[in-house]
Amino acid sequence: MLVDVIPCVNEARSDDLIQKTVIVIDVLRATSTIVTALEHGCAAVVPTETVNQAKQCQQEGDLLGGERFCKKIAGFDFGNSPAEYSTPAVAGKRVVLTTTNGTRAIQKSQRAGRMLAGCLLNAEACAEAAYSFGRDIVILCAGTQDEFCLEDGLCAGLLVRYLQQLGDGRLQANDFGSAMLHAFDAVQGGLEEALLSCASGRRLVKLGHEDDVRFCARTNVYRLVPVWKDQSLVRF
Repeated sequence: MLVDVIPCVNEARSDDLIQKTVIVIDVLRATSTIVTALEHGCAAVVPTETVNQAKQCQQEGDLLGGERFCKKIAGFDFGNSPAEYSTPAVAGKRVVLTTTNGTRAIQKSQRAGRMLAGCLLNAEACAEAAYSFGRDIVILCAGTQDEFCLEDGLCAGLLVRYLQQLGDGRLQANDFGSAMLHAFDAVQGGLEEALLSCASGRRLVKLGHEDDVRFCARTNVYRLVPVWKDQSLVRF
């Protein structure tokens, strides 16, 4: 089994994802938000690339969530803070979500054999689910503005670590995946500090979202794994 880690969505080719298991990562904050919403009873998350698409997809009873440049979209029910989705308000509801980077990565991965949403919060469970499908795995880091983000790379490194443990040494990662594994090993004792000091973390802190960064820096808080089904992400 092979594991390819892709640094950002701009470097992903849809044709290369066919028949593979793809794990989409956007630690700060889209996939962390999706995992949290489903954990708190959300029925499904419908990711869209644009604000107009989100509004067009909204059905009666749906909630609108999303951000542009880390700020809540005017007129939407929620932004992109996991804390906003940790409430009974999402229970039983569909959330139509659009974000600057994460939902674009999800849309680009639709041709995968299987698609999962991963983050630090559900890393171990996500690795176990991906491994269970028995396919080659692609870990797609969403990045930001078509550039690599350290927080996504560190999460990818943790996923590679778990996948290697599951594969009992038989699993091979590409060079970038191996580099991210070493990066994670170097900072795992100070993961929260690493996220607070990376570019995305600093930007969120400046905008008043330090609590989000700390929330998203926790590992293996949830066992829930979002899986792509019928144009939405639901519980695996």
